[in-house]
Amino acid sequence: MRKVSLYMLAAGLCGALVFGGPRPALAQTGLIMKRAREAMVDKHVVGAGIKHAGVIKSMRITRRHEFVPLPLRKNAYLDMALPIGDSQTISPPFIVAYMTEQLDPQSRDKVLEIGTGSGYQAAVLSPLVKEVYTIEIVRSLGLRAAKTLRKLRYNNVHAKVGDGYKGWPDAAPFDKIIVTCSPEKVPAALVEQLKEGGRMVVPVGERYQQTMYLFTKKNGKLVADALRPTLFVPMTGAAESRRKVKPDPLNPAAYNGGFEELTGETKNPTGWHYQRQMALVVGDAPEGKQYVTITNEHPGRDAGALQGLAVDGRKVKELEISVHVRTKNVRTGKRLSELPKVTILFYDKKRKPLGSVWAGPWSGTFDWEQKVKRLKVPIQAREGIVRIGMHGGVGELSLDNLQIKQPEKSK
Repeated sequence: MRKVSLYMLAAGLCGALVFGGPRPALAQTGLIMKRAREAMVDKHVVGAGIKHAGVIKSMRITRRHEFVPLPLRKNAYLDMALPIGDSQTISPPFIVAYMTEQLDPQSRDKVLEIGTGSGYQAAVLSPLVKEVYTIEIVRSLGLRAAKTLRKLRYNNVHAKVGDGYKGWPDAAPFDKIIVTCSPEKVPAALVEQLKEGGRMVVPVGERYQQTMYLFTKKNGKLVADALRPTLFVPMTGAAESRRKVKPDPLNPAAYNGGFEELTGETKNPTGWHYQRQMALVVGDAPEGKQYVTITNEHPGRDAGALQGLAVDGRKVKELEISVHVRTKNVRTGKRLSELPKVTILFYDKKRKPLGSVWAGPWSGTFDWEQKVKRLKVPIQAREGIVRIGMHGGVGELSLDNLQIKQPEKSK
């Protein structure tokens, strides 16, 4: 199992921050960090709908940059995943805040976290609950996170290296459990170690199509409440290798590109994560019964959704994107490049970015048109993120019948 990674390239908050230098600059750097953190919370936590006062306060005081490798600290307060080594990442701030809010933390709670990663999620939980027990399977990460948590004096956080899916029997039972990795189903040991009436937040499903669930334990069994589609990248360890349903990197494809399948009571299109300013529209669809419309009135703001896929660039040389598009009063955002498009961002086997390709951009106003474009795949690519949306542009974009496949002659 592994720490959450969402590969998200969301809109940035600030320019580059300066690190190092003479000691007198430390106070100024601290002030810059504080302002960046405040802006992050205002835009990507409160602005994204988080309402729990305690969670908001904890996000404002938890110094995320302390949990990020030094070379990447300039990006610490952007709402995006950042690599922390061993193919793992620190979770985006919104996801941390959202999962913490769903957990409904109380001051007397004893919480178990599965997938310590950087230690950031445990740090956010620390002031909200009595005790946090956190487990990381990757030894180097677990030891580093424990050291960071001790250094920052999170004295109520207990960290260890081990198989989180076995839980922490010596400390059980737990009032709440938060799983920051993506099992195919909830591990039995965690069900046993959750108190009656307790809550568990966990993303469950296939490797690239998961749903965030809130489980409540009633009469010894878990009662599920589907929250929203989500994207957690593969775990490490035996649990990942034992998955019954595995992706096919030789035949990459968009999932639910017609937006007909919906998740739970939220009615959000299944398979599409991190939905922002995106609405489902029924009727007048070029394919099926419905489509999505993405609207943005603020230049540079993130508006759209993401989806992951597996792709092996050694075998898949090209991909073809086909999508029905309609625009209304679309114009550039803060930069000329900020216009709506369908983008695929590629990553290598260590989940380092390899660059992106796209269909589009589109501007102005036009009725439904089918757009088709062939795109090159880097030979090092092993995974990709499909990003639909305004990409900082302003106006209204409607999409339907998105298909991604290998062109016939490329197979």
